[in-house]
Order: sequence, then C-alpha cells, then structure tokens
Amino acid sequence: MFLTKNNLRLGLILGLLGPLIGLLVIYRVSFPSLSFREFLDYFMHDNKVITHVGTLSLLSNALLFAIYVHFDKSETFKGIFIVTLFYGVSILLLKLFN
Repeated sequence: MFLTKNNLRLGLILGLLGPLIGLLVIYRVSFPSLSFREFLDYFMHDNKVITHVGTLSLLSNALLFAIYVHFDKSETFKGIFIVTLFYGVSILLLKLFN
C-alpha cells in the first residue's frame, strides 16, 4: 500500500495529483453548467476565483500532508510540501499578474 512507502518521488507525485483532483471535484460540485475548458478559462482570468478555487484545491494536499505526517513518512510529506509551495506560489503569481 502506498501509505507504507516513504520516498520523495511518491510525495512529489501525490503533491501534483492532489490539487488536480481537488480542482476536478470543485468543478463538478460548483460549476457543473460550464464545460471544463470554460471553467479553466474562468479560473485563470478571475482573481476571486483563482484565490477561492486555488485554495480549496490545495486543501487536498493538506489532507495528504496530514496523513503522511501521522504515519511518520518524512520523505513523502517533504515531497507533498514542496509541490504545495510550488502550487501556492503559482496561484499567487496568477493572482498578481492577471
């Protein structure tokens, strides 16, 4: 099971997938009337939506991070944390330069 593994690569992969899955869940729940392409366009060009949706999608990484901290898998949660920082800075840059 992947909860027993403790390596940086797994953390990086989980950290990349977590917010994408979170973004898909937010799209299906909050914006079902838009196509996914329209949703992404709306997400990228509306500052309020970038902040709200970006933050909510990063909550999936917070959940993953908490799980791996609980199981004391330090290399894996380091990878998740690194990618979360990358996503957070990217969202901040989108908000500032949009």
